[in-house]
Amino acid sequence: MARVIATSHMQYTVVTAAGQFQAQLAGRLTNLASGPEDLPTVGDWVQLRLPANETDAAIIERLNARSTVFLRKTAGRRSGAQLVAANIDWLLLCMALDANFNIRRLERYLAVAATSGAQAAIVLTKADQAQNLAEQLTAVAAVSASAPLLICDATKADGVQELKDFMQPRLTYAFLGSSGVGKSTLINRLLGADKIATQAVRASDAHGRHTTTARQLLHLPNGSLVIDTPGMRELGLLSADVDNTFADIQALAENCCFNDCTHQHEPGCAVQAAVATGELPAERLASYQRLKAEQSRNNNLRGKERENAKITRMFGGKKQMKAMIKASRLRHR
Repeated sequence: MARVIATSHMQYTVVTAAGQFQAQLAGRLTNLASGPEDLPTVGDWVQLRLPANETDAAIIERLNARSTVFLRKTAGRRSGAQLVAANIDWLLLCMALDANFNIRRLERYLAVAATSGAQAAIVLTKADQAQNLAEQLTAVAAVSASAPLLICDATKADGVQELKDFMQPRLTYAFLGSSGVGKSTLINRLLGADKIATQAVRASDAHGRHTTTARQLLHLPNGSLVIDTPGMRELGLLSADVDNTFADIQALAENCCFNDCTHQHEPGCAVQAAVATGELPAERLASYQRLKAEQSRNNNLRGKERENAKITRMFGGKKQMKAMIKASRLRHR
């Protein structure tokens, strides 16, 4: 058995008791995959066939069952899945306290993380550039529910100590966040060396570039395992627990007059009443409605794409399927 520690363009780096190897997928594994989620990603445990010659690639024969998995919708209009990491114990959702601070983005990350099976913690980076730390912490606390909150300042010698103390040996952590939040910088501090390239963010809007382009699993000095992931300019909803992430809205909705209340224009809507009194921020309700609509739309699209993919695997395409059905009907006349 081996664990995938890096991936890039369908090429894999795996580590086993016998050492580290470059690996490729067995043809059977590729042919049986119905989508990207059926193929290995960083953190996966796989069954491996070692090469007779050390210079040759090993062959990944089978993907073991996952305990947790984090995936997102592929960028753009397609609704396919993109695997980010698997078999993670903790998702570390990173958000900078500089001009890139965005509570609505954090709500999105929490909703997607909630369906991964892993626990989620919030890591606030760049504390030295905080706009108004007290207000920002209050805003995060209002949406974070029970997720642990960690604050980091990589410019100070002890600025990541809280994060170091949080991370435990033999557990796997995945750092997730948008470009420029400082994930690679944090990991370098944890490693005690600048092993991951970093770039400065744009001063105009605090956004960064995709410094990390391939996912990799790294071993920290304290025995923890970390997965560095590329910065995400877009985190599309594919599988998300929006309702639990917005538990406050769900609690209010129990008092609505209609069970199928959309919390928009219905009379007797307890959620809208809470917005009117200031109990619930209008921006949070808008975020909830936006995420629910996006999730529903993507689920419908994904269902159609899966059906089309199944038809292609079985018949070669819709045209061929129709021709086979027509031929079958003619034979049975």
